[in-house]
Amino acid sequence: MNSQQRKWIYLVILAIVWGSSFILMKKALIVFTPIQLGALRILITAAFLLLIGFKSLKKIQKKHRIYILYTAFLGTFFPSFLLAFAVKGIDSSISAILNSLTPFNTFILGALIFGFTFKKKQFIGILVGLIGTLILILKGAELNPNQNYWYAILVVFSSIGYAFNVNIIKKYLSDLDALAITTGNFLLLIIPASLVLFFSGFFTSVELNDETTTAFGYITILAVVGTGIAKVLYNKMVHLTSPIFASSVTYLIPIVAVSWGLVDGEKLSLVQLFSGGIILFGVWLVNKAK
Repeated sequence: MNSQQRKWIYLVILAIVWGSSFILMKKALIVFTPIQLGALRILITAAFLLLIGFKSLKKIQKKHRIYILYTAFLGTFFPSFLLAFAVKGIDSSISAILNSLTPFNTFILGALIFGFTFKKKQFIGILVGLIGTLILILKGAELNPNQNYWYAILVVFSSIGYAFNVNIIKKYLSDLDALAITTGNFLLLIIPASLVLFFSGFFTSVELNDETTTAFGYITILAVVGTGIAKVLYNKMVHLTSPIFASSVTYLIPIVAVSWGLVDGEKLSLVQLFSGGIILFGVWLVNKAK
C-alpha cells in the first residue's frame, strides 16, 4: 500500500473515531465532571501508550523534547478539558461542527508563525467559514435557549491548540516516529493530569455503581481508541502529507458526530445544517487554494 492510499485510509478511520468521540464524552459527562473526564481520558491513554510504546521513547532526542512538550499541552492537555466543558454546555453535534475550524486555524497559524504565504482565495475561504460559524452559533442559541452558547468559544480555542500541534509536528518533529511523539506527549502529562484529577474531588465524590461503571467504559473507549490509537494514526498522517490535509479530517468528523447526535435526540435545524455546510465550504476553499 503506497503513501497516497494510506493517508486516505487514515483520514476515514480518524473521521469515524473522532466523530464518535463527542457522543462518548456526552454520555460520560452524565456521571463525571468535565475536569474529571479530561483527566481520566489523559491518564487512561497514557497507561495504554506506555504499554505499547515505551520502547519508542528512546528515539526522542534532546532537540525534540521542547516540541514534544509544546504538542503535549497544546494538542492534548488543554483540548481534552476545553472540549469536555463544551460538550457539557452545548450539543455534541454542534461542538463537532465548530471543531471543523481546525484547518482554518492551521492555515492562519502556518501563515503567521510557520512561514506559509496567503492567497486571496484562502482569505475568502476563511471569511466564508467565519460567517458559517456565526450563523451556527446564533441559530443554536435561538433553537436551544437552555444551552449557553458561550461554550462554543471553548471549541474554537481547542481548534487553535490542534492547529499549533499539527504545524509543530510537521515542521519540527517530522523525523520522529509517530508512536514516540504520542507516547512522549502522554508521559509528560501524567503528573499534571493526576494533580487535576486529585483536586477535582474524584476520589471523594464518585460512587461505584452501574452508572459509574458504564460511564467509565465510555471514557476508556474514548481514551484508548479515540485518543491513543487515533493520535498515533494522526501523527503518521501528518508525516505522510501536509498539515492542512491532516487537519482536514475535521471535514468528515461533523458528519459522523451529527449522525450520532440525531440518534441521541439532539435538535438540529436546517439553518444549522446549512451553516455547517458553509463552514465546510470555506475550509474547502482554503485547502483548494493551497
